[in-house]
Formats: sequence, C-alpha cells, structure tokens
Amino acid sequence: MRIALFQPEIAGNVGAVLRLAACLGAAVDLIEPMGFPWSDKSRKRSAMDYEAHVEIVRHADWDAFVAKLTGRVILFTTKGGTRLHDAAFAPGDTLLFGSESAGAPDFVHARADLTVRIPLRPQVRSLNLGVSAGIGLAEALRQTKEWPE
Repeated sequence: MRIALFQPEIAGNVGAVLRLAACLGAAVDLIEPMGFPWSDKSRKRSAMDYEAHVEIVRHADWDAFVAKLTGRVILFTTKGGTRLHDAAFAPGDTLLFGSESAGAPDFVHARADLTVRIPLRPQVRSLNLGVSAGIGLAEALRQTKEWPE
C-alpha cells in the first residue's frame, strides 16, 4: 500500500504522514513541487526519527509520478463519487491526497481509478491531510488484511 501526496504545502502535514506510513508499513510518494523546502524543520519535527523507517519517493512532477505507477490510484477528495465505507481496496493501491489548499486538479481526478469521499457532517468542509490519510490507510489495510503484526 502506498500514500501519495500531490503538491503538499505544509511540512508538518508531510511529517505526520511519513510517521503514519512508517508505523503502518506504507510507502510514501511526494509529487512536487512542494510548498516548503525538503529540509524544513517542521517536517523533521513531525516525522521525528520515523523517516528512516519508511520508503519515500519524491517525483519531480505529476508525469514523473504517473510513469512509475504500478497499481490503481485511489483519489481521496471531498468530490469523491464513492463513500469510504463503499470503496473496495486492493493490495498495491496508491492512496492519493491533494494539496491542503487546492485539493487535486481535474487532470488528477481524470487519472484516478476511483474517487473516494470520507463522509463528514454538512457543517464542515474537510479534514486535515494527515487525518484523512490515516483514515483512508486504516480502512485500506483493514480490507486487505495488511495491518502490521
């Protein structure tokens, strides 16, 4: 299972996702440009020493990311057509999350094999990137029985 972040803007969110992935055994794809320098202290503070325990692949842009894909792309978006509890995940899926401020552009939506929405109360817009990634990864690992032992 992989988590991909499309042009993330907040270093602390990336750090939190790296820590999540390290703990649960997922790889992370970072699709540039990012809104912060890779050496950012807040990313390192959020990820702590967990970065050494996760496979991280940085892609220069969307096309470079797509060229390396091997499985399905599951895009998590507030515009997703499938509610999380109705989505079917498979080993080898890449769970893709858009940038914090803009989400994912139309060309990313067009490439997705499935668009998934985490149901929220109508009074609110969206979850934090790291929280969304945690919810999505947990459900995907539950379905595929890939939780770490």
